[in-house]
Amino acid sequence: MNGSARPKTVPSGVLERGLVILETFAEDALHLRLKDFADRTNMDKATILRMLETLRRFGYVHKNDDGSYSPGPALLRLGALYRSTFDLNSRMQPVIGEIMKQTQESVAFYVRSDQDRVCLFRQNPQQSLPEYIDIGRRIPLSEGGSSSHVLRTFTEGLTPRAHEVLAQGYVVTHGEREPGFSSISVPVFEGDGSFLGALMVTTLTARYTDDLATAVFRISAKELAGRGFSMKPPSALST
Repeated sequence: MNGSARPKTVPSGVLERGLVILETFAEDALHLRLKDFADRTNMDKATILRMLETLRRFGYVHKNDDGSYSPGPALLRLGALYRSTFDLNSRMQPVIGEIMKQTQESVAFYVRSDQDRVCLFRQNPQQSLPEYIDIGRRIPLSEGGSSSHVLRTFTEGLTPRAHEVLAQGYVVTHGEREPGFSSISVPVFEGDGSFLGALMVTTLTARYTDDLATAVFRISAKELAGRGFSMKPPSALST
């Protein structure tokens, strides 16, 4: 994936423009020049330059010696604060790592934010997939994918595939968001029954099998339970 998708319209609010600039950074776009921002945001260079200077002063971007810009240290602080509110990092990372190790597939954990899903954690096997999602990247729920169906099931109610999620405890999609890719997602609940998000395993459709989906369900249930999580919904949703 090459950075954030180019907005169809130029954002009107100052705060929104600043956020669009920050979301232009990606794992494969860590050093961007003024022209790069202009090409990817549809904003004029004078506006972008003013935004970048403000973001630089507050530590959200760093200006490099060659004139390019990179994410600043303030983002790391906010990321740490966000993760600490969930107390997930120390518990979820081992779960994801073990599932990745046993399946040799890419594993990620998503939460819902408004009408998007956000990747909080991800681990890829050594032979990684050619497609990946940056940690922190927002993806519209409307674009689909198995994690979107899980997130919508437990935040909206009777969505199109909610019955399937509730009946079998997981959901599978094939090429729904990206052609050639399949994914299996399970819901993740805290020990008190509160819904946290969706754990997703992604594979190439060419190597997907029903046995893999069954294995993901079984391994996920065991590893999540070992860290105090659950894959079972609250009783109000399961009846």
